Amino acid sequence: MDLGIRGKAALVGASGRGLGLATAHRLGMEGVNVAICDKDESVLEPARAQVQKADPGIRVVAFPVDLTDAASINGLVKRVKEALGPVDILVTNSGGPPPGIFEDADDAKWELAYRLTFLSAVRMIRGVLPDMKQRRWGRIINFTSRALKEPIPNLMISNAIRLAVGGMAKTLAAEVAAYGITVNNLLPGPTTTDRQVELIAARAKRKGISVEQEMIDTTREIPLGRLAQPEEQAAAAAFLASELARYITGISLLVDGGAVKAL
Repeated sequence: MDLGIRGKAALVGASGRGLGLATAHRLGMEGVNVAICDKDESVLEPARAQVQKADPGIRVVAFPVDLTDAASINGLVKRVKEALGPVDILVTNSGGPPPGIFEDADDAKWELAYRLTFLSAVRMIRGVLPDMKQRRWGRIINFTSRALKEPIPNLMISNAIRLAVGGMAKTLAAEVAAYGITVNNLLPGPTTTDRQVELIAARAKRKGISVEQEMIDTTREIPLGRLAQPEEQAAAAAFLASELARYITGISLLVDGGAVKAL
C-alpha cells in the first residue's frame, strides 16, 4: 500500500530507541526523509544507521536534543530544516514521567514532567507549524498514552500531564484543519520497550510481587494476550502520517490490543 508520503520530511522526537526509533524506521520504509533526535548522543549514530537501512535512497540525519529545554528544541528544528527542508511530518514523543502516587510527586517532579511531556510537544509543534501552514500540508502525531481514555494506577503525573497534551491537540486540530494539517494522538498500550519494563517493575515493587508475576498479570488483562511490538505502534503512526489519512484529525487512537475498557 502506497501511503503517499515518499519524499516528505519527518522529525521524530526521542527517536534514539523505543517507539521513536521504530516510528522513524517505519517512515523511512515509506521513503520519508527522517530526522531523529535524542538526549543520549551515544545512541544517535546506531539509530541513524538503522533508519538508513530502511531505504538507502532516503536522507537520515541525527541531532542531540534536550526536550526539556526551549533553546535546544528551537535549535533542533532549525538544524532539521537546514538539512531536510521544512518538516512535513512531526511525531512528538518523549520519555514519560516517573511512576508514583500523588504523595510521591513534589513540585520538582510536576514541573519536570510539564516541560518534558507537555511543553516539548508544544515547542516542537510551534517550531514546524508556520511552514506547514504556508505549504498547506502537514501531519502532527503525538505519542501520548492510553491514560487519555482510562487513568493508569500508580501513574499520577503521567495521567495528568498527558491529558493536557490531548486537550491541546484536539483544540489545535480544529484551528489548523483549513490548512490541510491534521493533528492526532496515538495512545499505546503496554509495549515491549524499556519504559514498559520500568513501569512493570514499579508496579511489582508496589504490590510486593515479582516482576515476572506482574508481567503475567499485565498480559492477562490484554484481550490479544500479549504486549505490542514497537513496530505495531509505528505502523499506526505511519498511517496517521499518510495521505490516506487526510480526513482523520482530532482523534486519539488506541493501539492497545483491546486492553482499555472504555468505549
